[in-house]
Amino acid sequence: MTDDPGDHEFSEGQGFDDPYDPFDIDPPEMDPDLDAVDPVDSHVLTDVLDEGNVGSENVDAEQLLEVGLEYTRIKRHEQATEAFERAANYAETDRIEQEARVNKGVAHAELEEYDAAIGAYREALSIDDDSEHAATAETNLAYALWEFGRTEEALKHAERAVELDPRFGQAWYNRGFFLNERGLAEDAVNAFDNAIRLGYRSADLLEEKAIALEQLGEDERAEKVAEEAEQIRSEGEQELVDTDRLRE
Repeated sequence: MTDDPGDHEFSEGQGFDDPYDPFDIDPPEMDPDLDAVDPVDSHVLTDVLDEGNVGSENVDAEQLLEVGLEYTRIKRHEQATEAFERAANYAETDRIEQEARVNKGVAHAELEEYDAAIGAYREALSIDDDSEHAATAETNLAYALWEFGRTEEALKHAERAVELDPRFGQAWYNRGFFLNERGLAEDAVNAFDNAIRLGYRSADLLEEKAIALEQLGEDERAEKVAEEAEQIRSEGEQELVDTDRLRE
């Protein structure tokens, strides 16, 4: 996850908006040329780092963490879980271990291994449940619990994320989503508005807000918000088309 804490099944129409980006740390100096790596060779990144490193006192946990992030970038999530686990095991500081375990949970979630993701997030929080990354871990844990069918527990962790970082727009959105799921439309609208005030605005959020407004009988407002959501989504799709054309 990033300094601004936090893609899954329901992100296109409801729920979170891509909260599972890996932590964005400043990359260390690395010997491997990651741009030259062939993603088909699924073990090449860690194999290169293993030479003269793994099994010795010279292991660089931050380097292993960066390898995991690179695997995540090329969507090699199984290899990412292995790299993050090794980074956590070799970490000399709680900060690095916590980042590695949260990112390991992200990789498991991408593989829809939600039980393993829940375990990774809980391990991260057991290291420090009040750190700079704790709010991200809490909101990620909430998502994994929701996918695992433990919706009441999910809301509790979404609430905890907001308590830890009241200026975390993503957390307010996630809280609103869970409140909406439980039919608490008024509270959900307030949470969405908080997210927007904090600079977090997306088509998914606006669509969820429109649903909540409809439940409150505010059909005119709901229609305007839904139209805004559609406009944002259309603009995003056009940007993707333009980007693909530039690559051709």
